[in-house]
Amino acid sequence: MSILGGKLDGQVRVDRVRADRGQVDPGQAGPVQEGPAQAESVLRSQREWVAVRRAAEGYGRELNEVAMRLYPRDRWVFGDCVLSGEGWTLPRPVELDHARLAFTAAHAAAPRLGPLDHVLPLATEHERFSDFSAAVGALVRPRLLEDRPSYRLLDLSHEDGLALTFGLTTYFEVFTLREAMAHELKAAWLRRGRSTPDWSDLPLRAAVADPFDPAGLLMSPGIGTLTIRRDADGDRFLVHRRDGRAVADGGSLCTVVPAGEFQPTSPAPADVRADFDLWRNIMREYSEELLGHPERAGGVDYHTEEPFRAMDRARRDGRFRVWHYGLVLDPVTLGASQRTVAVLDGEVFDELFAGLVTTNAEGWIVGERGRVGVPFTDEAIGRVERLLTPASRTLVRMAWRDRELFG
Repeated sequence: MSILGGKLDGQVRVDRVRADRGQVDPGQAGPVQEGPAQAESVLRSQREWVAVRRAAEGYGRELNEVAMRLYPRDRWVFGDCVLSGEGWTLPRPVELDHARLAFTAAHAAAPRLGPLDHVLPLATEHERFSDFSAAVGALVRPRLLEDRPSYRLLDLSHEDGLALTFGLTTYFEVFTLREAMAHELKAAWLRRGRSTPDWSDLPLRAAVADPFDPAGLLMSPGIGTLTIRRDADGDRFLVHRRDGRAVADGGSLCTVVPAGEFQPTSPAPADVRADFDLWRNIMREYSEELLGHPERAGGVDYHTEEPFRAMDRARRDGRFRVWHYGLVLDPVTLGASQRTVAVLDGEVFDELFAGLVTTNAEGWIVGERGRVGVPFTDEAIGRVERLLTPASRTLVRMAWRDRELFG
């Protein structure tokens, strides 16, 4: 194992620990071969598809701005990075337990996307890949691409605080929708010479009458948590650089830590019910992203197993506080996500995350001046925000605005 240094800019350092895992660099990955050789039309289709998929590399912020301009300004939240439906994003955060969740096992048919031929490459001379997960798995080959059950948003109410109703979907169903929306936008953007496309160029997106209506758009809002460590010499916040070779989307960008899908640990009914809890989901992400533990596959006893027992005790004692800001929508993918903030003192952080790892299966933790995390100051936020995903950038700025609430 070796420690490598890199720079985000002239002042922010990335401390990165990486092991030789025999990783496949997607930059080297080409089309799959079926039989002795693929027909030239198939190879050309696959190369063009991969090129469009990677088109936003270096232009992510520009593409995000293009997507934002497709929607009215009254749906822009806290700047120009993400969208929000009425009542989705709270003017001030509430304690995590004040976000009320309800679950229904009743099946609700997922809204149909419509024909996907224009966003999928050829698999053979006679047919295209069946969906995005199949195409990504074959042509890009990230290390982490697995279908699992996910909680699906069915309804959102803001009349008496934030109330969310969920059912079930699968990760691949949501992944296909997000990636299809993004691919269609990228392709149209390129055809227009990197300018804003017309709605006629975007049939999938145009077919969504209201992108903030869970009945008309499949949504599985994952959870992104901004972790703020409080110390006598100043607060710091954690930033995660995603490894493009490992993850299926958002590679090479930075996110808040931890961040992940809102999912049960298994499709077993007992796990679906036991894991239907925002705090438990956040704790599992902490376990994976800060302690390097493998993703759990069912049967978690949150009351007795570590590190969940210790984290839960710290939260009950008021030493680990978590707030919820509501939901936002990514304008490129139309993917919804929940935005939360966690605050804990340095001594509590060191106690809970004594086995902190600087690298995990999805990327590595950004640090500065030999310490994990970035100073929670306006100046430091300005240095790193250009590398943050839109949803993470928005969350960090909201938390900075409301920093007095987290004291």
